[in-house]
Amino acid sequence: MDAQPELFQDVMARPMRPLLKWAGGKTQLLGALRRAMPTEFSRYAEIFCGGGALFWSLGLPGSFLADSNPELINFYEIVRDAPTELLSAVRELSVTKTDYYRIRGLDPIKLSDVDRAARFVYLNKTCFNGLYRVNRKGQFNTPYSGRTDSRVLDESDVQTASRLLQQCTLTCADFTESLASLREGDFVYLDPPYLPIGGYSDFRRYTKDFFNEEHHIRLAAEFSKLRGRGVKALLSNSATHRIRCLYKAHYCVTVMASRQISCNGDGRGRIPELMVANYPLELGNVVS
Repeated sequence: MDAQPELFQDVMARPMRPLLKWAGGKTQLLGALRRAMPTEFSRYAEIFCGGGALFWSLGLPGSFLADSNPELINFYEIVRDAPTELLSAVRELSVTKTDYYRIRGLDPIKLSDVDRAARFVYLNKTCFNGLYRVNRKGQFNTPYSGRTDSRVLDESDVQTASRLLQQCTLTCADFTESLASLREGDFVYLDPPYLPIGGYSDFRRYTKDFFNEEHHIRLAAEFSKLRGRGVKALLSNSATHRIRCLYKAHYCVTVMASRQISCNGDGRGRIPELMVANYPLELGNVVS
């Protein structure tokens, strides 16, 4: 197996922050995640890439990034292919409550790919808590945050991200299809919508098809196949009894992460999350 790939020097000279504000993002867990990574692999892959905190912190060219959210993948494709046009389109969008709901009400399918990406990042940065939530019709319905700061994107970050993404593969697909694309020697990190600790959770409302317990069962089954294919895999999820049961055949470590734990955005605290790998983890109980 090849040694860990060379890092993208432009990113490592000034470590990248995620371009998006992402509910459930992994910025708080980066230290633990990096310590949990295998020391050798040929290609990095991230399924359910979302805000991509780990990907951006690593800066690995040749990475494989996948997600089932077409708006997200379109955004990254435009960052890759048309960063200047995206920045120009975003600058045309004013940040007010009236404009937020007008832009939220636009049908992205009727927009150009650049305007669609600009709408996506605008809503991401100005909606409540960066929560990407849609109804059963696939319509984005997160309310306005009250933000008035118009600096939605940093030009330098976008241009650096564009150069890195030009050396990566992006795909919009269900996780089963994305995992089937992995090959021997790959290392994949999976960050699915978490199984709720209790009751209803907006984090399931990621696409018009909710990510429910059946999806978690399917994902665990696919995860179990990866070792036999020579793919090293690391997964994060809620530290619930159900998740522990689904992954009991693998290596599991509990980590403590800072998370929003109340619906009003003010209540934040440290909660346990589960880190699962199909290779030995020797972290002990980690506080991140």
